[in-house]
Amino acid sequence: MKKTDWAMVILIVAIVGVASYFIVGAILPSPGDNPETVETAEAISSEYEKPDPKTFSSDAINPTVKVTIGNQGGEEPFTLGSN
Repeated sequence: MKKTDWAMVILIVAIVGVASYFIVGAILPSPGDNPETVETAEAISSEYEKPDPKTFSSDAINPTVKVTIGNQGGEEPFTLGSN
């Protein structure tokens, strides 16, 4: 390449660099223009609210009790009580 070719390449790169700097500056705002606010976490307390007495009472139904409905004959799958 000749000297004039290298000078043209350097000139084009410089022009594109300056143009891209201003274009990106126009598209993206600077970080100092609008700072974001971030929620802060609340401190964890060792105190807790008591549970609802309607839900956790001594008269409530125990869902862990096994309920048997009908004849539970065959223990193998698909036997339907026949041996």
